Amino acid sequence: MHKLMVLYPEPADPDHFRDYYVNNHLPLVRLMPGLLAWRYSFEVAATQGQTPYFAVFEAEFADIAAMTAARESPHGKQAAADVVNYATGGAVVIHFPVQNGTC
Repeated sequence: MHKLMVLYPEPADPDHFRDYYVNNHLPLVRLMPGLLAWRYSFEVAATQGQTPYFAVFEAEFADIAAMTAARESPHGKQAAADVVNYATGGAVVIHFPVQNGTC
């Protein structure tokens, strides 16, 4: 599995961010091909001190090739271009292969 994670610093207008993100951006994201699962939260907390992030998003793909294809698809490009409409604080985008652990 390969994970894409987006970390959002505090936006200029948190209410606009939440509303636009849920009602406009996430419907675009759901159209990306190869997307296996996705999650988000506006309740990001640090274990100590202030958190540098307002929101977090994560998406799962079968592998890096599937993630790359999704991001390069018309829906992926549309979702990426939409970020400026709500994330006035910018966005940090990272991705990584997931290693499973056992308990």
